Amino acid sequence: MPNSNGNRRRRHAPGGRKARRFAKASPKAYPQRQPGHHLSCIGGGIEMQNQAYSSRQLALPLASVFTAIILTIGTLLGSSGAANAQQTTASSDRIWHDLKGDVFGDRAILVDTGVVRIEAPKRAQDAAIVPVDIYLDPAKAPDGIKSVTLIIDANPAPVAATFQLGKDAGVTHLSTRVRVNDYSYLRAIAETQGGQLHMVQTFVKASGGCSAPAVKNQDEANATMGQMKLRQFPPKETMTKTEELQLMIRHPNNSGLQRDPLTQYFIPAHFVQKLSISQAGRPILSMEGGISISEDPNFRFDFTVHGNGEIQVEAIDTDGKTFRNQWPLETAGL
Repeated sequence: MPNSNGNRRRRHAPGGRKARRFAKASPKAYPQRQPGHHLSCIGGGIEMQNQAYSSRQLALPLASVFTAIILTIGTLLGSSGAANAQQTTASSDRIWHDLKGDVFGDRAILVDTGVVRIEAPKRAQDAAIVPVDIYLDPAKAPDGIKSVTLIIDANPAPVAATFQLGKDAGVTHLSTRVRVNDYSYLRAIAETQGGQLHMVQTFVKASGGCSAPAVKNQDEANATMGQMKLRQFPPKETMTKTEELQLMIRHPNNSGLQRDPLTQYFIPAHFVQKLSISQAGRPILSMEGGISISEDPNFRFDFTVHGNGEIQVEAIDTDGKTFRNQWPLETAGL
């Protein structure tokens, strides 16, 4: 539309330049405990890089400003047409093209080889709790699969989580729930023991998941934080050593983009950052994750049982709080 000088205003792509740069930025650009904190995944594993963090200490005070920019731009553009603010398959691919070098370097990534498969709803009913299922085919990776990285292109922190699989754990299925902030490809990248990367993707239509209000208020969330339940499912086949478990953890997993409903101040990012699951000390599954994992993290997976040892779980959040629990395998169902 013309401005006061009679000139036409220049229209920018949805989200604005600053929001696009932030959404497409390397995971290294996000300081710890800030919205979209640094989740480096070089080689497919997530770890805090002290050198990268130190080089950005001067930018720490600006992290909350970046969050405000995203939400302000989204609000302004939303009034002029919500449809224009949504990513497309092409724009999601462009984000991935800019991102993948920061995550995996210049390593080759094989696509749709059958080693890994991902399922998610094409249109999510609730953008804050989008179910995602990842399937692994060990027959197509004879040397074994050691990790799976889950990426949501259009999220403020695109690397949702990296799951490390225990050697001989026999994990072939993993599911969880994630926040999706805009129309986006969800990508699962499996890394074999030999270092090959295999990727599969699916496009999900969802918006606003990272800033959606929490289901529980903060007092209620704090009162139950760290409580865990483990559910055991009967084997699908008889005479098999494969078991399927579902782990549920009470935790607000605040993204840093949500507002307190009373004060309207941003709720600081606070989420489960590390998780390890083992049987009698034998690693089954571990995770390093970020703000994209939904409130009250939920993980369902299968594994190969070795003996009758207990299932042990340890979770550590970004405040340094550690939560532990364990269950006898034969009575794990709750």
